[in-house]
Amino acid sequence: MMSLHDDRLLILDFGSQYTQLIARRVREHGVYSEILPCDVDPLRIRAFAPKGVILSGGPESTTDATGWKIPNEVYDLKVPLLGICYGMQALAKELGGRVESSDLREFGHADLFIEKEESLLTGLSDEGSLSVWMSHGDRVTQLPSGFKVIGSSDHAPIAAMADEERAIYGLQFHPEVTHTEGGSELLAKFAHAICGCGREWTPENIINDAITKAREQVGDGQVLLGLSGGVDSSVVAALLHRAIGDQLVCVFVDNGLLRLNEGTQVMETFAKNLGVRVIRANAEERFLTALKGEPDPERKRKIIGRTFIQVFEEQAAQLKDIRFLAQGTIYPDVIESAGAASGKAHVIKSHHNVGGLPEEMRMELVEPLRELFKDEVRTLGVALGLPKSMVYRHPFPGPGLAVRILGEVEKHSADILRKADHIFIEELRKADLYDKVSQAFTVFLPVNSVGVVGDQRRYAPVIALRAVETIDFMTARWARLPYEFVERVSGRIINEIGDVSRVVYDVSSKPPATIEWE
Repeated sequence: MMSLHDDRLLILDFGSQYTQLIARRVREHGVYSEILPCDVDPLRIRAFAPKGVILSGGPESTTDATGWKIPNEVYDLKVPLLGICYGMQALAKELGGRVESSDLREFGHADLFIEKEESLLTGLSDEGSLSVWMSHGDRVTQLPSGFKVIGSSDHAPIAAMADEERAIYGLQFHPEVTHTEGGSELLAKFAHAICGCGREWTPENIINDAITKAREQVGDGQVLLGLSGGVDSSVVAALLHRAIGDQLVCVFVDNGLLRLNEGTQVMETFAKNLGVRVIRANAEERFLTALKGEPDPERKRKIIGRTFIQVFEEQAAQLKDIRFLAQGTIYPDVIESAGAASGKAHVIKSHHNVGGLPEEMRMELVEPLRELFKDEVRTLGVALGLPKSMVYRHPFPGPGLAVRILGEVEKHSADILRKADHIFIEELRKADLYDKVSQAFTVFLPVNSVGVVGDQRRYAPVIALRAVETIDFMTARWARLPYEFVERVSGRIINEIGDVSRVVYDVSSKPPATIEWE
């Protein structure tokens, strides 16, 4: 019987911002893929034993003597290779071709002209050309021996190359981004037709594999999970409940900084509907007391993290024979931690799960999602029976409303913000706009503004609305919501919440602004 991981591709990361997209696109076609840094221990490349290797783009230049090299072990594998952008240039240079810096750089849209009828590009266009996404200053000016040009652009005569006999390919453009026409199909062709991979990486197979592994690891032991109500921990709870039933115990810490009625919804979803053992720790007063008088965003985060661990540990201490701790670690967390260890310039989220709890808890970690990207986690959640409205909710910060209340956090401001946020999200859903924006929320501003309600003067706080559109959350633009919609939301918030005098709409993009205000 074929294993879930038997057919797999290795993505070697040279520092491109799109590397994770390559892995996700490959997985969308049913093939397991994994990312390793380009300076990884060569033994790991051999041990991974991939059916093919994809070399990512990157910010370095092959014309620079300090540029990253392709490890010799990649060539020794004797498997198909696909170089993208920097990956193509590195292949060309190392195999005997020439790469030069060019004054005619290409960034963004370009037309790729297919030069060879039978090639990796065959069948991707009926017009003989593709609209692709370029991002390069250097270009290949001389092919290595054995290669032919299979694609060109106005500023890159060698925009795609191939050595069919050795199954080595190079693309100057980025097939992994949605802007490239036929890019996903190209990666599928490489994975299946050229590397010979099957399609075992499916939600059903992933769930079955995770259940088997969890049962093997845990045996008859008890597993503790900190359930936040977020997507990752929710999917872990549903998955482990299916795997080990009552051996799973969840602790839900209600810090008083959640969305409106969220605590009740979590308990109903898991304890009532799914039959999961959930202990609810009502700790609102404790968190608010700890936050009293603290306006600094980073110190607020640390206070919340420290208090959460204290409450969680106190609850765990009341349980007997707990040997395992489950976490919602996902694959980007693992990549980012590995990147930090190897000195790569990846930005690490300050609240991801890797290493998030103290060692003195002395419990063995269970991390059933650590191979999965966020979109795969969501797909699994639906397959496991979680409500789609929960699985596909917009991101919510770990510190909750505390970083959406500018300055000191008080119960009164948290209650106002909760109500305003509920109105905003409710109206987005009514207008069929919720799934059209990537993230939307409200912010409590610690300034009072004069308003007039009826014949009375109101001097009260201001609420800001924030909605953004993004693909990867690395960059984002403010959502162009209809004026009539914004007016309706503003009217409801001011009319239904007596302590708000004014509503404003945030039109800042990222960069230079961040998505969250704190």
